[in-house]
Amino acid sequence: MGNKKGIALVMVLWVLAIMMVIVLSFSFAVRVETHSTLSFKEDAEKRFLAEAGIERGIMEVFYRNANKGQRTILEGMEVWNIDGKPYRVQTDNGFYTVSITDESGKVDINITPDVILRNLLINLGLELENVDTIVDSIMDWKDPDELHRLHGAESDYYMLLPNPYKVKNANFDTLEELLLVKGVTPGILHGTKEKKGIMNFLTVNSGTGAININAASREVLMAVPGITPEVADEIITQRQIKEISYFQEIKGIPEENYPLVEPYVTTEGAHTFAIESVGYKSNKKAGYGIKAIIVVIGNDKYNYLYYKRGT
Repeated sequence: MGNKKGIALVMVLWVLAIMMVIVLSFSFAVRVETHSTLSFKEDAEKRFLAEAGIERGIMEVFYRNANKGQRTILEGMEVWNIDGKPYRVQTDNGFYTVSITDESGKVDINITPDVILRNLLINLGLELENVDTIVDSIMDWKDPDELHRLHGAESDYYMLLPNPYKVKNANFDTLEELLLVKGVTPGILHGTKEKKGIMNFLTVNSGTGAININAASREVLMAVPGITPEVADEIITQRQIKEISYFQEIKGIPEENYPLVEPYVTTEGAHTFAIESVGYKSNKKAGYGIKAIIVVIGNDKYNYLYYKRGT
């Protein structure tokens, strides 16, 4: 009799233990599911905020085009800069930041002379040996022949790689294509925590080889022959007040340097704009980013050339 009671007690304890495990497992699963749902909801809200930022950026581009040459129309209705300056817009349950960059303020790797590309890479801190390799290899990638420059590469180099391929011998379609070029690594293209990537300063969409001084970053301005860091700072200061109409307005450039600067600069835009937006929930550090490139057609139309979520 005693043995039967003992066996019954053990069985009851086993059943209780199993049920406890099931309850704890169910509780853990519910908790994980709840957190996943909340995280998904928050990510979706940040994505919608970022998308709202892209739409706001597009609206500001058209507003700017309708008020050319002006900075402030009415109080609180200023014209946004197109040099990458970030603007913060508050909403009821979060905020988004938006920046607009005219693509003519970047170095177009399909058109811009190699001297500007070389200066830019040097200014960004790349080793001179890497600069020579990257610049010559970019030129070799897009030229129509198989004759390589001193530090460049043509198909004979790429066909010996573990995953062989031939050079394009045509213009770049995207900046990501640079990863196929000798000397360009993901760290160089996209950047690291410590250093910006060259992708931030390059484009394939400007349609011009000249640098728009009303839109160029400090790094790009300093890549133009004849423009010193001090002159670059002066340009940025001047255009915050009023757009520069012709480069002779720039203070600080010695008159004898004008022939050096003039072939490489313009004050005209390209009708193509990069818009970067990041959506944030209130009091949250991590955001959801979207990058888009649009081309403006006429007064009220535009097309997307590029759209990437989760940047």
